[in-house]
Amino acid sequence: MSTHQAVHVQSAGAALKLVDVETTSPPHAHVRLAVSACGICGTDRSFISGGFPDMTWPLTPGHEIAGTIAELGADVDNYVVGDRVAVGWFGGHCGKCVPCRKGDFIHCQNMQVPSWQYPGGYAESVTVPANALARIPDELSLVEAAPMGCAGVTTYHALRETSAVPGDRVAVLGIGGLGHLGVQFARAMGFETIAIARGPDKAEDARALGAHHYIDSTAGDVSAALRGLGGVSVVLATVGSAAAMAETVGGLLPRGELIAIGVTAEPLPISPMQLIVPGLSVTGHASGTARDIEETMQFAVQSGVRTRIQERPLDEAAEAYAAMEQGRARYRIVLTA
Repeated sequence: MSTHQAVHVQSAGAALKLVDVETTSPPHAHVRLAVSACGICGTDRSFISGGFPDMTWPLTPGHEIAGTIAELGADVDNYVVGDRVAVGWFGGHCGKCVPCRKGDFIHCQNMQVPSWQYPGGYAESVTVPANALARIPDELSLVEAAPMGCAGVTTYHALRETSAVPGDRVAVLGIGGLGHLGVQFARAMGFETIAIARGPDKAEDARALGAHHYIDSTAGDVSAALRGLGGVSVVLATVGSAAAMAETVGGLLPRGELIAIGVTAEPLPISPMQLIVPGLSVTGHASGTARDIEETMQFAVQSGVRTRIQERPLDEAAEAYAAMEQGRARYRIVLTA
């Protein structure tokens, strides 16, 4: 029997511990990956705290996975051992439910998320459905590719799904793990890009990432500042604060869009009157499929967009996760096996 190392969380809120687990062959239509890199996402906090329904323990976190195929299950004929692939929040779809039959795989009623429906990527090995795999371009390293499976595709795909066109003004609320990619993608897509964050000390970083303008949300009325720049067609809200999202609504142009990708259970303090008169929309956006991840990585290659990464070895997963949870890590930490 062969084994590999993986991080286990024994129960909700328990410590992250590195353990040896049995390495098994993949079942039908699955592949086993040798994990090279796995990003630490803010949503991992919700898994580790037991914040999702129908969770099983022990839990292995991680849904920003990059590695190489080590073993193929039966009837997987479109990949070979050694292929470089990524797996993100989208961890496989059933192909049988009504959303799947409509081609809406991201809303599969039986969609699998790594660490939720099966062990995630804080490990040396992971087994995943073959339809979750995204091929990694040669130009990206495995470490660079890992965050593209969640942070990258979520920001890029959200922006390209809006009605904004090159030349329009787009604001990105927050410049952390998601937002620093959102700013880069918005600039690369041809938008006049406005970064919004707390404090004046982030202005230099925002401009280095490609922002044309910076708004310090602690310095005054955010909506007024957006109107002072002419108003925006889109606000991409990457922070987990409903109040901060609501503070941007008055800066949207008629028929403008607030796109929420920052996760919070707080209700949005927005009145119907704010939406009705200017014809605004508020949309929640959920990541992207394996193909969307591939297109995100291809766009990153051609545009030069890259995640700002701090690498930490797998055996330092507990310390790395604590750094993310306590806000001591800027942008993205990636565990390497």
